[in-house]
Amino acid sequence: MASLQKIAAFCDKRTRRHEIRDFKGACNGLQFENTGVIQKVGASVDAGLIPFQKAVDRNVDLLIVHHGMYWSPLQPITGVKFQKVNTLLNGGLAVYSSHLPLDCHSEIGNNALLAKEIGLQPTGTFLDYEGTEIGLITEGISRLDLIEKLQKTFDDKVQSIEFGSEKPNKIAILTGSGSSAVSELKRIGVDTLITGELRQNHYNQAQEEGLNLYLCGHYATEVYGVCALAKEISQKFEIPWEFIATDCPL
Repeated sequence: MASLQKIAAFCDKRTRRHEIRDFKGACNGLQFENTGVIQKVGASVDAGLIPFQKAVDRNVDLLIVHHGMYWSPLQPITGVKFQKVNTLLNGGLAVYSSHLPLDCHSEIGNNALLAKEIGLQPTGTFLDYEGTEIGLITEGISRLDLIEKLQKTFDDKVQSIEFGSEKPNKIAILTGSGSSAVSELKRIGVDTLITGELRQNHYNQAQEEGLNLYLCGHYATEVYGVCALAKEISQKFEIPWEFIATDCPL
């Protein structure tokens, strides 16, 4: 077993939580505490009722999440909100959230680990948010090789929009939502983006600007960081960890 406060302090330092500004409502760090004794860690993309219930059922004491509990404006704790809090209290489950710090981290970040998963070498970063560049630029490969790697990684669920070069020199990666990245591609000399999800208008933009856009799923592209952090906790504090999947198709 391990101390919740020691694990939270380790996570804060490892993710550089205090150095990276995030969107309003992210509230990175320890979001919900328990009695403080941790014997098993879980990892989940979302702080949802179902992940909470699954974590409790699997005897998880601390759940590491990417999308935390407090995105919405302050609301009464009723309905599902009450059920979530009640599940945490009754199950003795603590929650630690890390959003942008687990997107942009050079070692355990979603972007870096996705690049590693498909065999691409990072060469730089892009897309500044409050002083932190949250996107990744990698070396380029042919579109045929790229789509083969992506389909192998994401079980043929990749949506491909191909109006860019057949052999891109550089490839941009932004896990989760890539909406903010598309308009930045030409500025940084990139015509190919790997991301999780986009909006319908980006298809027209890809046609007009000659872009390759590969949509691999918001959820699917953001499982890497929470798993990596949970694994490091497991190794450092000698406690088991488990990924809590919800099979989200989006």
